[in-house]
Amino acid sequence: MKTNKTHLIAVSQALLVTFLWSTSWVFIKIGLESELPAVTFAGLRYTLAAFCLLPFAILNPTHRQTLRELPARTWWELTGLGIIFYTLTQGAQFVSLSFLPSATLSLLLNFSPIFIAIYGMISHSESTSLTQWGGILVTVIGALIYFAPLSIEEGQIIGLLAGLVALSANAASSIFGRYINTQEKLNPLVVTSVSMGIGGIIMLIIGNLTQGMGRLNLTQWAIIGWLAIINTAIAFTLWNKSLQTLTAVESSIINGTMLPQIAILAWIFLGEPLGGKEILGLIFVLIGTLIVQLWRYLPTSER
Repeated sequence: MKTNKTHLIAVSQALLVTFLWSTSWVFIKIGLESELPAVTFAGLRYTLAAFCLLPFAILNPTHRQTLRELPARTWWELTGLGIIFYTLTQGAQFVSLSFLPSATLSLLLNFSPIFIAIYGMISHSESTSLTQWGGILVTVIGALIYFAPLSIEEGQIIGLLAGLVALSANAASSIFGRYINTQEKLNPLVVTSVSMGIGGIIMLIIGNLTQGMGRLNLTQWAIIGWLAIINTAIAFTLWNKSLQTLTAVESSIINGTMLPQIAILAWIFLGEPLGGKEILGLIFVLIGTLIVQLWRYLPTSER
């Protein structure tokens, strides 16, 4: 009975985190519409979030000892992860949201598992099954349904290019992050706080040099604070706690619910159109990416 209750709590925590992460897209769009500079906005969010997480790493004797003994090579690896996952992925994501609807960018980023599966096939680190190729095909069909007929406004081209940068960097950071976590065997809190701090500060410097800080009012600071503290620092802690109980399959399925959540929230709070064609496309992409993600976790005898 205790095990069932623990599992239910973990599922509830994970679902709460995906909801918080999904609401981030709404808050980001509101911040961008209030003329917050995109890259500076992202830099402020992740730098502040890193400063919220860092004390938990520093005050813990084990984590503090780990930080003291980190070799130069690991510091460089964490710096690389910070640049790829935060400076490039998140920076490009904020820029893309300046031009594209939330559901469109969310759909693009759901192609990350496809990129990772293709990389695994090319590098021979993980084979791609016929079923996974079927999932890739379903995902592509979903994207074609969503975007058809292909009509891109001139102002959206920059958003699509930034979205593709975010997609590529996100897939690369997943592969690189998996390598760091398996090879270096570092605590996730140490990896996240250090890489987020480095990536966030670099992003903040770039944003300040290229876009300036803007004129931040109380509402904008409230959005940045909420995103940094609640939707990043606390959400990250809850997610990692849930992973102590949930299986990889369960966490993948729960994480996959963000695609429809973002689309629905953007429709309700941002007035972004969501017709039958868009809904059908999103469903296809969700099913396709779940097939690609979940197939690797099935027992070999069931493949």
